[in-house]
Amino acid sequence: MKVFKILTVFFLLQNIIVAQEAVHNFGDLQMHGDVSVGFHMDLTNDGNFDQNSGLAGFYGYNKALTVSGAFTPIFYDAEVAVDYGLYLDTSIGVINNGNLIVGDIITPRNDTNIYTNFINDAFYVGDNDAALVNGYAGATNKEDFTFPVGDGEYLRPLTIASTGINVQSTCAYFYESPNAPSTFSKSFETGRKESEYLSVSDIEFWHLRGSVPSSVTLTWDDRSDVRSLGQTIDELKVVGWHIEKNEWVDLGNVFAQGTMNKGSLTSEIFTPNDYELLTIGGADQRIGEFTTIELDNYFITPNGDGKNDYLVLDGLEQSPNNELKIFNRYGVLVYSEMNYQNTFNGISNRNTVISRDTGLESGVYFYIITMLDIRQRHQGYMYLATTE
Repeated sequence: MKVFKILTVFFLLQNIIVAQEAVHNFGDLQMHGDVSVGFHMDLTNDGNFDQNSGLAGFYGYNKALTVSGAFTPIFYDAEVAVDYGLYLDTSIGVINNGNLIVGDIITPRNDTNIYTNFINDAFYVGDNDAALVNGYAGATNKEDFTFPVGDGEYLRPLTIASTGINVQSTCAYFYESPNAPSTFSKSFETGRKESEYLSVSDIEFWHLRGSVPSSVTLTWDDRSDVRSLGQTIDELKVVGWHIEKNEWVDLGNVFAQGTMNKGSLTSEIFTPNDYELLTIGGADQRIGEFTTIELDNYFITPNGDGKNDYLVLDGLEQSPNNELKIFNRYGVLVYSEMNYQNTFNGISNRNTVISRDTGLESGVYFYIITMLDIRQRHQGYMYLATTE
């Protein structure tokens, strides 16, 4: 247990009550300078407690602690070392550093207005399977942020990368089926999807709120069973339940890394508030029944002369529903497109070892076109010749 020294604390004595089981603030309480204050009992905040500096620590050996009250306490630095968890009945805020030592910060999953909030330049350290936010975490005035969320046993963070500053965003992770969520008033049926060729996880989901167009990175572990969603990590997709369409839709796969046991997946840009839930999806497993056919090899020279400027695949008209993947000689996915229409001209649309929207180098590439309508998977080689 950390040993700390109380340096200076200024408050009006009549505005605070210290009982055996709780510290109750009902006036104006402030921490000044380099003060370090440890709460070894519950905190009830019914007054102003938001102009603080120094460190506020919550310490509970072999017990749980609770923060409650009508107002949100906001700390400069805060740390949590509570063996059986720090329960929030009201939100708490951090404006500098949150130190997660041991024990989860637990928020009500049926109340999205209560969360651990990281404000402006605030950050955190120490997140792991035994120290995370079990419930909702929030971020105020941030463009990019990784929410240290999980389910109480495993850390399952979600990273948001927005096109601008989010005034407020919140996120929680749920290790339960979207078909029967415990704290939502409706079912998000995994069989309701924009395409019959899309698969949707029935094991887990995230609930993300944010008003700014963003991409998200989801994580998986061996509990996620992503093998039921795709044969490789490049076949995985971020999917979201669209609020207006009332169905699961494909939000893309810009970048995937890791193994089928543990990894992460990044979506295309979308607006979080248009979607109620997010999870991992993939290609319907009936694709595994497809017949694989070797196609001709192709030669493309995207120089604008009207000859071989695009990859034009034979028989594409037989299957408007299709998916094209192009790999370089190292096996790295450099281009992917759903419902491909002979538009590839040597420009990558993936953030991998090269930059997105960058022309590929001359060389040999391997392609796979999955023809969903006729249940065939065609593969072959393509030689790309570019001019400097």
